[in-house]
Amino acid sequence: MSLENVIEFKGSKNGIFVHIKEEANYDLIKKKIIEKLDESGTFFKGANMVEIQNSTLTDNEKIELEKLISERYEINIVKEELHDDLYESYFSGILEGTTKFIYRTIRSGQRFYYEGNIVIFGDVNPGAEVVADGNIVVMGSLRGVAHAGRDGNVRACVAAFKLVPTQLRIAGFIARSADGNTSHSTQPEIAKINKGVLCVEPYLHKK
Repeated sequence: MSLENVIEFKGSKNGIFVHIKEEANYDLIKKKIIEKLDESGTFFKGANMVEIQNSTLTDNEKIELEKLISERYEINIVKEELHDDLYESYFSGILEGTTKFIYRTIRSGQRFYYEGNIVIFGDVNPGAEVVADGNIVVMGSLRGVAHAGRDGNVRACVAAFKLVPTQLRIAGFIARSADGNTSHSTQPEIAKINKGVLCVEPYLHKK
């Protein structure tokens, strides 16, 4: 995998969020964190770090990384619940807001990212990737990779007329299609986070 952009530091009024690519292994993550913080000099010294965003790391691995960041770079580790006011640090236009409309099919090898919502009038083919800080809506078949709430907003969602992605992500939550799974819904579906779990359910318009 590419070694670029494995680690991203995002600031908010509550502190720093460390966003890590799900595919990265622990040794690579540790190496890239050290490289990034060494390059920053004393920029982050005395700052508060709220959370490491990666669902594949174990609790012990996160604790070890937090200890490294705290002791080596003098960054404060702040443990707190994510209250509603914390969502202000994310893209807030989930229900309405800046939206990019794409009037074509996204083909294999293509990647689209937008700092808002994305609506696609077409399909997302296998091998294609769509990433948004807000919601992702596909007016066709979603067969590639979709990542909504990229900046950490767990209120984001992914919806499609045919939802069969190779990989689906919302904020730091990730799900993959089961191998050999040929049973798919015949109606539009929506994926969202419900009580800490990434769920996919039929989209039923409320009358």
